[in-house]
Amino acid sequence: MSACVPTRAADSTRPRRIHQPHSPPPTPPRRFRIAGADLSASIAVFLIALPLSLGIALATGAPLQSGLVAAAVGGLVAARLGGSPLQVSGPAAGLTVVTAELIHRYGWRTTCAITVLAGVAQLGLGCLRVARTALAVSPAIVHGMLAGIGVTIAVAQLHIVLGGTPQSSVLDNLHALPAQLARVHPAAVSMSALTLTLLFAWPRIPGRVGNVLRTVPAALVAVAGATLTASLTGLVLPKVDLPSWSSHALAGLPEGPVLGIAAAVLTVTLVCSVQSLLGAVAVDKLVAGRPAQQARVGRSELNRELLGQGAANVVSGALGGLPVAGVAVRSSANVQAGAVSRNSTMLHGVFVVVAALLMVPILELIPLASLAALVMAVGIQMVSLHHIRTVTRHREVLVYVVTTLGVVCLGVLEGVALGVSVAVAVALHRLTRTRITHDERGAVHHVRVRGQLTFLAVPRLSRALHLVPQGAHVVLELDGSFMDHAAYESLQDWQNAHVARGGTVDLTGRTGTRIAEPAGPSHCRCHPWTPWRNHHCEPSAGPQPASADDRSRGAGRADGSVGPAGAAGRDGRSGQSGHQLARGISAFQRNTAPLVRGELARLAREGQQPSQLFLTCADSRLVTSMITSSGPGDLFVVRNVGNLVPRPGDESGDDSVAAAIEYAVDVLHVRSITVCGHSGCGAMQALLNAEPGGAQTPLKRWLRHGLPSLERMAAKNHPWARLAGRAPADAVEQLCLTNVVQQLDHLRAHESVARALREGALELHGMYFHVGEAQAYLLVERDDGELFDHVGAAEDLRHPA
Repeated sequence: MSACVPTRAADSTRPRRIHQPHSPPPTPPRRFRIAGADLSASIAVFLIALPLSLGIALATGAPLQSGLVAAAVGGLVAARLGGSPLQVSGPAAGLTVVTAELIHRYGWRTTCAITVLAGVAQLGLGCLRVARTALAVSPAIVHGMLAGIGVTIAVAQLHIVLGGTPQSSVLDNLHALPAQLARVHPAAVSMSALTLTLLFAWPRIPGRVGNVLRTVPAALVAVAGATLTASLTGLVLPKVDLPSWSSHALAGLPEGPVLGIAAAVLTVTLVCSVQSLLGAVAVDKLVAGRPAQQARVGRSELNRELLGQGAANVVSGALGGLPVAGVAVRSSANVQAGAVSRNSTMLHGVFVVVAALLMVPILELIPLASLAALVMAVGIQMVSLHHIRTVTRHREVLVYVVTTLGVVCLGVLEGVALGVSVAVAVALHRLTRTRITHDERGAVHHVRVRGQLTFLAVPRLSRALHLVPQGAHVVLELDGSFMDHAAYESLQDWQNAHVARGGTVDLTGRTGTRIAEPAGPSHCRCHPWTPWRNHHCEPSAGPQPASADDRSRGAGRADGSVGPAGAAGRDGRSGQSGHQLARGISAFQRNTAPLVRGELARLAREGQQPSQLFLTCADSRLVTSMITSSGPGDLFVVRNVGNLVPRPGDESGDDSVAAAIEYAVDVLHVRSITVCGHSGCGAMQALLNAEPGGAQTPLKRWLRHGLPSLERMAAKNHPWARLAGRAPADAVEQLCLTNVVQQLDHLRAHESVARALREGALELHGMYFHVGEAQAYLLVERDDGELFDHVGAAEDLRHPA
């Protein structure tokens, strides 16, 4: 312990905070900073938004400037006021047919007025807080919508890639594709091929050079490379042509029949709202698949998103822009580019404004084929094989296919409506498809229920149970995941009556495992994660010995007896602990084991395949399965005092942690390692209070692995961390946070971890659990690459309701 004294004495300011653990560290001034990931993502989204905005305006018959106005307003207004930080709003392909019909019927100025009124209606819906109904939509519908839009965009852009002009619908584009293939434009195809090559090859450049080059977004490199090549070689092919602003028309008073205008406002409101809310849900799902972003980006606030979209439509319509909605193509590109805040979407809006006003000569050098290839790649990536496998596994592939085809052939709103209809039909089919059979084998009557047991199946269930004679032994097998109240009462009434007449009933699941009966008055009634105190069940009539039923079920002994746990009564405390342990094991065998036996049997057959190594403290208050919502087979857990990772060579005979790391990385092939510290850590308190000298007990010898954390906290070149915007409560909490960071550094020194990190097969995460607040935090990386220990580095994982 004495090794840390000179380090602490060398700092004239920080040691005082260490010797005064209840004095919080000073709060450095906060500075506004734009993350590098947001900047690169905004450029990528801008490169996609510009041609799409112009193309959608052209397809609707609106002035081309209106597409740029909607893109700018969507990036600035909707991004700033909306509730989905990473969703990008602008003129959407799903609104093309609706807008074209309005322009044809009422003219452009009236269409702008309808857009304003639709925005006002969206503001009203947001104030009524009805947006959360979008959460009732099946994931298969959301994924199908994304896939349908991706196919729509990819097919349309394929014509530009080949040197032609896209049609107004997917079917028209497919019909015209053979003729387009017969007259391919070589220059356009060559620039498209160059763009796609750079787009997919740039992120895969290996080595240190690749690490440096990958800081420049692939989309920017692809478009810039194609533009430079086309300019130097003098290729003749269509390029970006920005229109003049002198002919731009603003909104006017609506002209037309009142009912027609009202219907148009309602249509635009519903299309924009549904597409934006579903897009926000889809963005949350995309972010959930990227842990690094999920730690820094909160979930969408749907009512706020509806308010932001309404405000954007009011502004866009008033300035002569197209209707605004969340756009899946740009949003997915924003997520995939690594954006971490709404700054990326706002910057893309700024870039659209700058491009429309100041960068016309530069932008007019960009080949349309290059931008079309970029957009086509994004569209293809939206058809995710992972999503297809997921919906197939959950037997929702029909919903996915119908939604995708509906979006492709009819439009976004129509496709989603078809998907919802099919999803409802599938759910009703599953609820009503219940098979009930009865057969007799010897003296035992078997009644099997296949499917969900609802009130619709109660008459058939009653008929089957009526065939069972009085006093017979019945095995009732329930093969389903749902039973409503009517079915439950009917089943309970029959069971009570049958038992009262001398019969017996065994309730079993699909695999034949017995379903436990409700606990009697003498049994533990604790439910998972309800309020408890050391999980002590308090019987109403004082302590009771283990019942005969408890003993017959066993407490972990082959002979079924309670054994030492039940007989350990030499003193009151040990006897109480023994009875408590026996009751706990008995409760597991009775209540929990039937529920998990099937899953554990599968794990026993297949072996463990955990996805991550979770290294945390041995503190009894940390329940890893609870704070990570994990189950059997999910985590490979290592626990020790202080969640320490000895550096290679410092183990001094204790290789247990290093062995666990090597086994997890090299044998189990975990994809991530998480080091989790916690508040009130006794090991960190012992480090702070340790005095030099004294006997080297086993605890002191182990805690020497935490000395680098103490030194790191005292060093001036490592700023003190913050926790969800606040300073640590005291030096102990600061040391707990710093220790997580230091142990991650120790992890990187292990050969197996370093190799997996170089290969991109492993991620490291830092986590902090505040016991008193029951709050988990993920520590995040600061922009310059220094990991975790930075002002604002701890991110609150709570999401607004």
